[in-house]
Amino acid sequence: MNSIKFSESIEIKSPAALIFDYTQNYDSRLKWDTFLTEAYLLDNAIQADKGVKAWCVAKNGLGMETQYVSFIRPKVAAIKMTKGPYMFKAFTASWTFKEETSGVTKVTFLYSFSPRFPFNLGNYFIKRILQTNVRQRLVDLKNEFGETST
Repeated sequence: MNSIKFSESIEIKSPAALIFDYTQNYDSRLKWDTFLTEAYLLDNAIQADKGVKAWCVAKNGLGMETQYVSFIRPKVAAIKMTKGPYMFKAFTASWTFKEETSGVTKVTFLYSFSPRFPFNLGNYFIKRILQTNVRQRLVDLKNEFGETST
C-alpha cells in the first residue's frame, strides 16, 4: 500500500505543554480548528489519551473515527483512522510539539494516507487540499495564542 505523506509546521510563542493541552482538549477544539464542524471523544471518554477514540467531521461533511495510538504529553499525539470515509484505505496523523527555545514551540502536523481506487487517481489533488487545510489550521492555532502569522 503506497502512502502519501506530508508535514506542515509553525512556530508559536508559547510553551509546548500549553499548546499540547489546548489542542487535545475537545471542549475547545472547534474554537481553533477551522477545518472541523464536529469534534468529540467517544465511549464516555473525558480526555484524550492513548487508546481513546474520537469523532470528527470536516466542513466538507466527511466524518472520521480515530483512535489515539500515541499520547506523550507534551511532545506528541498520534491517531489512526478506525472508521472513515470510503475514499481512504488508511489514514494516520501525528502532532508533535518541540520547544525550540524557552517559550517558543514548533508545532508539526504529519499526515499519511492511502486513498482507495478510484480516489487514488486524484492523489495530487487530495494531498493539496489536505495540505492547504493543515496549513490553515496551524495559522488559526497560532492566532488563538495571540499571534498573527507571517
